[in-house]
Amino acid sequence: MNDTTPLSTLPRDVVCLSHLRWGFVFQRPQHLLSRFAQTHRVFFFEEPVPTDGAPRLEHHVCPETKVNIMVPQIPTGLSAATVDTIQKLLLNNMLQEYGISNFVLWYYTPMALSFSSQLRPAVTVFDCMDELSAFKDAPQTMKDREAEVMRRADLVFTGGQSLYEAKVGRHHDLHAFPSSIDFSHFARSRTTQTDPDDQASIPHPRVGFAGVIDERMDAELLREVADLRPDIHFVMIGPVVKIDPASLPQRPNVHYLGGKSYKDLPRYIAGWDAAMMPFAHNESTRFISPTKTPEYLAAGKPVVSTSITDVVRPYGIQRLVRIADTPEQFAAELDNALHIDVKDGEWAVRRDAFLAQNSWDITFGRMRELIESRFIKRRLKNMPAELTGRMSVQTAMLSE
Repeated sequence: MNDTTPLSTLPRDVVCLSHLRWGFVFQRPQHLLSRFAQTHRVFFFEEPVPTDGAPRLEHHVCPETKVNIMVPQIPTGLSAATVDTIQKLLLNNMLQEYGISNFVLWYYTPMALSFSSQLRPAVTVFDCMDELSAFKDAPQTMKDREAEVMRRADLVFTGGQSLYEAKVGRHHDLHAFPSSIDFSHFARSRTTQTDPDDQASIPHPRVGFAGVIDERMDAELLREVADLRPDIHFVMIGPVVKIDPASLPQRPNVHYLGGKSYKDLPRYIAGWDAAMMPFAHNESTRFISPTKTPEYLAAGKPVVSTSITDVVRPYGIQRLVRIADTPEQFAAELDNALHIDVKDGEWAVRRDAFLAQNSWDITFGRMRELIESRFIKRRLKNMPAELTGRMSVQTAMLSE
């Protein structure tokens, strides 16, 4: 560890190992790490992509956030052990080439442990945003690797309250950080926006969904609700992943517009009359804390959702989101959202009061304080005994 680093600051570098692509959907990793990138060098190491050439590490910088995107290029047809060995070499070479020696190591996927166990970071963080072992096609080794990452981690964050409750007792420094909101970005939907060309011809009323469309979507529920309410048009925004697009309901009033950029989402949502989250009840949704819940509310849209635990608590309990599970209930609550909530001034006041306490800036600030505290404690352990007493007050303050 570099002893010249000021005690009150974090290492200058953050190395994140992620199963998600930086440019796929702008969500939790992007919100948090782009804030880190304002003051630190951030290296976002993605899963490999196939190449016809020799193994290499492709590097480009995200122009908006200044995050360094590192993408391993690895030939196909290699064994898993060989792929891990190549990724380990590419990762080690990256550290050497960019002079990364004193850094925060940030895990999003436990599977990255197979090529990163040799690293010696200043602080290790596991941001457990989902129960990945419950997702479709998750490898059997996921749970074992997660247990090992948790043993190595100085801090573990969870992406929601229900996931936190499932992990209690498995780590000594566990903290729940549910989905937050970039309020100013989505509040643009409250003002008049030019309707995008591919949405402009869709009749009203419109009820929208924006997010990844995968096994978490209850396709049968969407199909039945669309049949029950043929006058409502359902706008589906997002990439279709890990499921057959043909399995999704094909109806005249269901419109699939594909993935959209984060910056364009407010324009689309502005043209909706309400929003929905028709999530299935299965293992992959058991612990999700949908970021889109506060995003829809910040956009000023009433919301109907199935009874996902982290939506019911707190949004359903506080009557900010309508909860329904059967097609008949869901259709009826959509009617209420479209005809009651949009005119309910009291609901709007409660909605905005709740959102005022919830932002990515606040979440990032709390996370950073925790990371900084652990970093200082580690440095104190390596200091001569006569110096540690002088720093005890500062450490205690950061631990509060």
